[in-house]
Formats: sequence, structure tokens, C-alpha cells
Amino acid sequence: MVDPFSSAVELAAAIRAKEVSPIEVLDCYLDRVDALDPKFNAFCFRADDEVRASAEAAADAVLRCPSADLPPFHGVPLPIKDLGEVAGWPTTYGSLATDRSPRPASDPVVRRFVNAGFLPLGKTTTSEFGAVSFTESEAQGISRNPWDPDRSPGGSSSGAGVAVSAGMAPIAHAADGGGSIRVPASCTGLVGLKPTRGMVTNAVVEVEGFGTSGVVTRTLADTAAALDVLAQHDPGAWWSPPTPTRSLAAALAAAAPTGLRIGVLTDPVIDGISVDPACRTAVDQTLRTLEAAGHHVVGKPLPLPSSDELLSTFLKVWAVASASVPLVDPDRVEPHNRAQRAAAQSVSSWEYAQSVHHTQVLSRRIVEGFLDSFDLLVTPTMACLPPKVGSWREIGNPVAAAYPMGVFTSLFNVTGQPAISVPVHHDEATGLPVGVQLVAAPWREDLLLQVSRTLEEAYRWADRRPPLS
Repeated sequence: MVDPFSSAVELAAAIRAKEVSPIEVLDCYLDRVDALDPKFNAFCFRADDEVRASAEAAADAVLRCPSADLPPFHGVPLPIKDLGEVAGWPTTYGSLATDRSPRPASDPVVRRFVNAGFLPLGKTTTSEFGAVSFTESEAQGISRNPWDPDRSPGGSSSGAGVAVSAGMAPIAHAADGGGSIRVPASCTGLVGLKPTRGMVTNAVVEVEGFGTSGVVTRTLADTAAALDVLAQHDPGAWWSPPTPTRSLAAALAAAAPTGLRIGVLTDPVIDGISVDPACRTAVDQTLRTLEAAGHHVVGKPLPLPSSDELLSTFLKVWAVASASVPLVDPDRVEPHNRAQRAAAQSVSSWEYAQSVHHTQVLSRRIVEGFLDSFDLLVTPTMACLPPKVGSWREIGNPVAAAYPMGVFTSLFNVTGQPAISVPVHHDEATGLPVGVQLVAAPWREDLLLQVSRTLEEAYRWADRRPPLS
């Protein structure tokens, strides 16, 4: 009997030990997708016969090969966000305006997953072009939060968060250009780590280095082991570091340091956004736990940009870079993205180059200030609880409605620092998960994971289950 809330590492170990077959594992998750997805809308594409054939081949390999010869996640299902290309499958980018023909080749990130033994389990929902942090789209409908179906699961990796939180997958691919790993992790009670810029490469440098891929999981062990798979030297990339000499899984198992300098940021960089009390409570209890573990909270501020400075640079670069998605029917682009594409077309190459230059200057200023003052920074993951489905219509602008969800996360896409959301709290009034974000210096994913382990041991979030009602 397969527990659908097992971790990917646990499932991989059980498959290698012949305690469970990859076919049994796959059937467990496909049955749950059949039962739950009509309500929560995590998947936008399924290829069940193809995936089952892959599971049968994986099961045969378990019988033929020594367990030491099997890849680390042999036979474990993993869905791919619908911004990533899988050979033979369509990639719609969450839009009615794109080509739906099968893609000729898989993205490098997908190939690394497959080489590690994962079985691609369909594709998960995303907002159109990943432009906003919730999925309520013309192409893919409304994705709903397993903790409360009247609430958003966040995004733009919406389906990824729903799938793992609801036990429709043990782990899921996600991608983050402004918070799209960390936001759904916070909304659905999961772990979501955005790695350092350049650590995980793809076919191209995504959104001028703001974007990267990762996973959403229930456990730090899954996150560490999956990033070990993804963080491989890529000689074809414009920039790619050597493969790390010590695995993140090993770093997670090592003794956690004490006496770290912990900074705090609870006031949004963007003017006019208030922080929900539950999000501040999550930060406060995190700080108490870290202080009890021997760390020191320091009061030094980061050299933050003004609201206008951040918006004028981040949004201009994001709008132009994300407008590169090829279209077959531009008239079917959703209104907010049509407006964004029109705005992008009005930006001269000179203005764009200046904005890219300024984001790099801004990033250096913030990172150098961080290094001088902190070892880790704690912030709310979001300034709000998961919003109610359809609430963006009260504002009328989906992009503006997403600001409270991404105001704390997007800053670290600009700086390229590693940042993780962990689900330390549940709001008493609503029962909704609330994440905190921990940020480290570039290339210190090991430190993020080690300190997050203190929180995982204190709050045991992997034992929580959504009501699925």
C-alpha cells in the first residue's frame, strides 16, 4: 500500500528495496488525480499510457539491475510545470495563444529529472506566461487550494503546489521568476527553495537571470536531493558553476551551525502594501525558535531600493523578457498580458539595456549590504494569506493584485540569492498555511537547509494534511 503523502526520497528507497513497484506508485497517484483533480485543477495535460509504459520499464529495471546501479529517484513520478518543454508533449505556457503541437525535445531541466529516474507525470497548471501568482486563466481555468478550495494555491507554479499538497504527486517541478516556487509553497503548506542565480541552468538564461527552476516538496530532504540532481555543471550554458563537491543532501545531514546573525525584514519594499498579522506572527515565532537554537537577531537594515526604483527596473525587465514567448494567435492573449506586451514593445533597446544594467547595480548593492550585516534574513513569504478565488477582480488588474503575494520574494530574484519558504504557521482563523522566507548569501543553499531543519524539527509540517474539502 502506497502512502500518497510519502516523500520522494522515501518512495525511491522503497522502490530500490523492492518493497513497492514503480507501477504501484504510479497507479496510486493517477487514482488520486482522477479523484481530486476535477475539484482542484492541478493538471493541464496528462499522458497516462505513456507514463505507465515508463513505470513498467522502471519496474523491469528494478528486477534486472543491482540497486546501486539505479538512478537516485528511479520510478518516482514528478509532474512538470507547463512552462517547461517535454519531448512529445505540448507546452502552452498557460495560454490559448500558443502553439499546441508536441515539442521536439525536452528542456535541460527536464532531462536532468529523467536522468535521475523521475517519471514525468503530466504537466501542471500555471498562469498565462507565469505572469501572475495565481492561476485563474482562460486557458487552464481556476486552480484551487487543497486547504480551502475557495482560496488560491498561489503561483505561478499553481498546479505544482496543488499536486503535492493534495497528495497527487510526491514532488513537483516548479519555476520561479518573482516568487513562483516560494509563493505556492507558502499557500499550500510546502517547502519551496529558489536556488542561487545560475545554479540550475536551462536552455536559455531565463528573464535576464531572474528566473530559475526547482521543486516544491513536503520535506527538506526531498528539496536537497532534488537540487543535487538539478545543480549539475552545464557546459552549454552561458554561465554555470562546477558541480558542487559536497551534495546538499550531505549538507542537510551535517550539524547545523549556531551563533548566526539573523536579520529581519517585515515591511514591504513596495509602498501601500500592508502585512497580514498572521504573516508577522509566522516571522515572530520563527525568530523565537532560531534564538532558542543559539542564533542572534540583529537590527541592521538592508540597503533596499525605493518602491519606484524596484518597480521601474524589475517590471520593465520582466515585461520585456517574458514577452518573448512565441504566439500563433496574439488576439487570444489575456488582457493583462496583452497590455504588458504592448508596454514591452514601447521600451527602446536603450531603455531596456539601462534597466538590465541598473538591476545588476542594485543587486550588488543589496548583496554587499547583506554580507556585511547578516548570515540569514527572515521575512514573510507573502504579505497576505492566500487570497480568495476571484478577488483580483475587485482590483481589476491581476498584476497589481499579485503584488502582496510577491513583494517579499521578487527582491531576491533581482539579487539572485537563494531563498526558501517553509510552512511554520497556520492562521488560527482560517486554518490556512503561512510560510516564512529565509534568505542566504549566494551559493549558501547548505546554510538555508541546515537552519530550516531546525524549523522542520520544531514544526513538523510534513505531518500536516489538508482537509481536501
